[in-house]
Amino acid sequence: MKIVTYNVNGLRQRVAQFGSLGNLLNSFDADIICFQETKLRRVITFCRVKSAFSSGEVSLPISAEEGFTGLLGNSKACKVELPFQAEDIEEFSQDELLGVDSEGRCVITDHHHFVLFNVYGPRAGGDDEERIQFKQKFYQILQKRWESLLHLGRRIVVVGDLNIAPSAIDQCDAGPEFDNNEFRRWFRSILLENGGQFSDVFRTKHPDKREAYTCWSQSTGAEVFNFGSRIDHILCAGSCLHESDDMQCHSFLSCHVQECDILTQYKRAKPESTPRAHRWKGGRSIKLEGSDHAPVFMTLVDIPDVSLHSTPSLSSRYVPMVHGLQQTIVSVLMKRQVSEGIEEPVEKTSLPAMFPCDNSNYPPSQHSEGNILELNDVCGSSSQEAVSKSGSEYAKSITTQCNVSKKKARNQSSQLSLMSFFKKRSNIENGADDSRTDNSDNKVETSQPDPCELETPTEGDNNDSPKQCGLDTDSCDQDLAKLTASSLKKEKSNMASLEWQRIHQLMQNSIPLCKGHKEPCVARVVKKQGPNCGRRFYVCSRAEGPSSNPEANCGYFKWAASNSRNKKDSH
Repeated sequence: MKIVTYNVNGLRQRVAQFGSLGNLLNSFDADIICFQETKLRRVITFCRVKSAFSSGEVSLPISAEEGFTGLLGNSKACKVELPFQAEDIEEFSQDELLGVDSEGRCVITDHHHFVLFNVYGPRAGGDDEERIQFKQKFYQILQKRWESLLHLGRRIVVVGDLNIAPSAIDQCDAGPEFDNNEFRRWFRSILLENGGQFSDVFRTKHPDKREAYTCWSQSTGAEVFNFGSRIDHILCAGSCLHESDDMQCHSFLSCHVQECDILTQYKRAKPESTPRAHRWKGGRSIKLEGSDHAPVFMTLVDIPDVSLHSTPSLSSRYVPMVHGLQQTIVSVLMKRQVSEGIEEPVEKTSLPAMFPCDNSNYPPSQHSEGNILELNDVCGSSSQEAVSKSGSEYAKSITTQCNVSKKKARNQSSQLSLMSFFKKRSNIENGADDSRTDNSDNKVETSQPDPCELETPTEGDNNDSPKQCGLDTDSCDQDLAKLTASSLKKEKSNMASLEWQRIHQLMQNSIPLCKGHKEPCVARVVKKQGPNCGRRFYVCSRAEGPSSNPEANCGYFKWAASNSRNKKDSH
């Protein structure tokens, strides 16, 4: 069995990168794939099994729970299989418990032989006291849940982005005070070598492997020189599945974990694609496709199958937005609340699939069933000529009718009278005002139009008609006005383009050169709240890397001038 954990940094982007969700999942060739930071409203654990309805495979969960406090509404069905004793968390209020589960950072699935925790740990800056307290509470309560299950004899596997690099070997720029961080101390305290019950699977399999990172800063291009940290982990705790009299030398890790490693082929920057002395240019010279994390996998062996079972209630196949609504031609013609209630397709219809028409043209939804039958009867009883129309002609006619109805709705307040269409163009605007103020006069004028104005010219006076000359003059004036407006617009566009080029050249001339490489810097803006928020500054354009590497970022920094007055004052 293969388990993969991956911080995708947006699932939609990764699906677009691989072409489809199926291609993304198949690329791992895994049985269980756990995603973090999906940036979706629902968080689920994907399991690839032969049958999601009745299967004996371990990868299909027996039960599932969203969150880890046991208080969320959709986790009640899982309480029987994965109990959480109230006395274990009595020191926390219900608001505190719901608070740590409010950000959707954990999904628990029970696979009979082990309980899997898919965790996305919170991030907390050095001076953000509120997030530091949240992170402390998050891991305190999570550890209580782990201890509760271990006390019941359950085996636990924890995967995910915990946002903690446990040791200096797991961080590219670890300083002297690195190990004193409270979250790193907590992480090391739960490990077996320090009296805890968990094993860091990757570090146990690769105790001396250096520069084994899973996350890199995407704003500095740190992937180019592998300047990152290892914050994506797989932990396990509990006994093995073997039955033996001497179990002292047996553990889940030693008996069932065959391999654990980082899938570096999913890195955004690959060695073969980044030539020596490559310039990062602040991300402008190259677009690195992929997440800022790399997946981590673990392979298990000697895991027996379990009894036949179906998918848990939290499964995505039971979610309406995934399961889908009935898609029929009739449902297109109805409002959403009515289409959800229909369970049988209506066979009697000959309409095309879908047109860009506002469904306000169709009958109201409160009598939708009768209205649809009535609409179908009208279509069915119409002439054979109408039925035999081509799809394009029918769509065109429907679209035209819809556009006309929409235009009528928009212009209803400025509706012109019928008489205004028989006046000269210069009088139409005045006539529009008159038609809105005196409707009764319009009706009289409409019923008795002036015969002189409605007179149709004969063939003989076609070329000498004063009205025709007036129309030609108006047409020429309109063409000239359009030509003049187009010329002015083009001239303004050219002037704006030249001005922008001038400003861009001035900006280029004002960009300083970094001292390490004598190359133009890149401008950035301070986004952190404080006295310097919003200020611009310049830094070296190369990718971040070790200070010992001359090809990496040289560390140059300079504040941008706040305004031109500073330059005058300096002179």
